[in-house]
Amino acid sequence: MGKDVIIACDFDSAEKTFAFLDKFTGKKPFVKIGMELYYAEGPSIVREIKKRGHKIFLDLKLHDIPNTVKKSMAVLSRLDVDMTNLHAAGTCRMMEAAIEGLTRPDGTRPLLIAVTQLTSTDQESMEKDLWIEKPIADVVMHYAANAKAAGLDGVVCSPLEAGKVHDTCGTGFLTVTPGVRFADGDVGDQKRVMTPAEAKKIGSDYIVVGRPITAAADPVAAYERCVAEFVD
Repeated sequence: MGKDVIIACDFDSAEKTFAFLDKFTGKKPFVKIGMELYYAEGPSIVREIKKRGHKIFLDLKLHDIPNTVKKSMAVLSRLDVDMTNLHAAGTCRMMEAAIEGLTRPDGTRPLLIAVTQLTSTDQESMEKDLWIEKPIADVVMHYAANAKAAGLDGVVCSPLEAGKVHDTCGTGFLTVTPGVRFADGDVGDQKRVMTPAEAKKIGSDYIVVGRPITAAADPVAAYERCVAEFVD
């Protein structure tokens, strides 16, 4: 599996999304469609972006009882996305059910990755709100190991955790990492960030990049810079 840069298309309308994607007249970048855009436009936005030749990471973070997740994944699989995700906190049985639902009759399926702990969750909130008293680093690795045991392809993790995930789950277990910024860029609201070159060095398989590309004066140039630093 080759490394790739995924652009987070965190827009609230199809109009804004296509105005952005129309700038890419050459290579069609891998894009992430999150809750905001999907809830605004529905499955039609996925079909249209796919028709334009883009790979798609559908970032909806499913978390429900196993049967509901299984049926929902079957629907998402028919949208022909390339990657989707769920919350590892839904238990191994839920993750196994997700794989069952996501697998098409011909045996193919999109990549499925798990969210371990959201980047907005810290040790204090995990203990106070969730009553999980283990160290957050141990919890993340335990959830990653559960995801691998359930048959998933990888996890979403911070760039700082990618190396440890590979140590725990093997180099073939994918790490998809947000929190990537250019060395000379604004870190925004991310507390733990890493440059594309640093993410490459520590072994991230995919980086998800939003505002450093989408808010750039020249988004195509910013994307190409990311690719040059992370992939080439």
